[in-house]
Formats: sequence, structure tokens, C-alpha cells
Amino acid sequence: MITTVPNVVFKTRVRNEELGGPNPFEWKDVTTADLFDNKKVVVFSLPGAFTPTCSTSHLPRYEELYEEFKAQGVDAVICVSVNDAFVMFQWGKSQNAKNVFLLPDGNGDFTRQMGMLVKKENLGFGMRSWRYSMLVENGEIKKMFAEAGYQDDAPNDPFEVSDADTMLNYLKGN
Repeated sequence: MITTVPNVVFKTRVRNEELGGPNPFEWKDVTTADLFDNKKVVVFSLPGAFTPTCSTSHLPRYEELYEEFKAQGVDAVICVSVNDAFVMFQWGKSQNAKNVFLLPDGNGDFTRQMGMLVKKENLGFGMRSWRYSMLVENGEIKKMFAEAGYQDDAPNDPFEVSDADTMLNYLKGN
């Protein structure tokens, strides 16, 4: 089990009004250091944007409990998925996500180095993330909740311990 988050560069898209036009976005590299250095961060990872459990339960509950995470001293809540920046942006819009930062791991580099990359070819997804959540303080993984049954082409998609309530209860000491 790794004890620090992997050092990777994420390819993101950010709004820049100076560009004008219907698509005022530009590429921005975001590093692990940008996200985690000198910060207390809750990260959760899921198989994919627009998928049923991810869209109806996983992301919405973290979004709903965001202020409670902040009250526990959390600086940011980040959702990682092996999807590209365009998909993550559109998913965020469709979910009305205002607080959780949707982080695209398009190449799966972060997920692979976390040891959580799995094949989901049985669903036609290719390589995706196994479901997990973690508390990270200044780049150090303090606690990780990974779903049971980690394997390629898993016959099911467990969602028991990577949820927002489990993480929030951990932070509150319950």
C-alpha cells in the first residue's frame, strides 16, 4: 500500500474569459503538488462520469456534504475518474457540481500509480478506476477506504465504504 499520492500531471481545462467566443477554455496542467501540498484533501475515485451509481449517489452525496467536510478542516474535495477533461466538465455541468473539484485522469496515470486501475472490458469501459476514497494531508495518505473485491472485469460494482458518509464519519471520529 502506498503512503503518499503519486507525482503526476493532470491535463485539465479551465475557463478564460479573455479568450471569448463559445468555448473560452484553455488547457492547464495541474500537478499533484498543486492539489495536495500543505492541504487537507478528501479524494474519491469512481469508474466513470455519467454512470449510474457515480451520478445518482457517489458524486451527489459528496457535493451535498461539502460544507460538513469544510467544517472538519478539509480544504478541498476532489473526484478523480479515468475520463478526459471534456467528459468531466460536461458531467459536472449535468450534475450541477459546484463544490467538488472534478479531476480528469484521462490517461489513468494517477489511478495506475495508486494501484487502483482495473479493466472493465466486460462493460465496454476499458481501463477505469476501482472505487475508493482517501484522506490526504500534505500529500500523505492518512486513511483509505477501498471497496472490497478489487479485480479486473469484476462482476459487480461495490459501493459500501467509499461513500461520503463513511469518510465524514471517519473525520468526525465516529
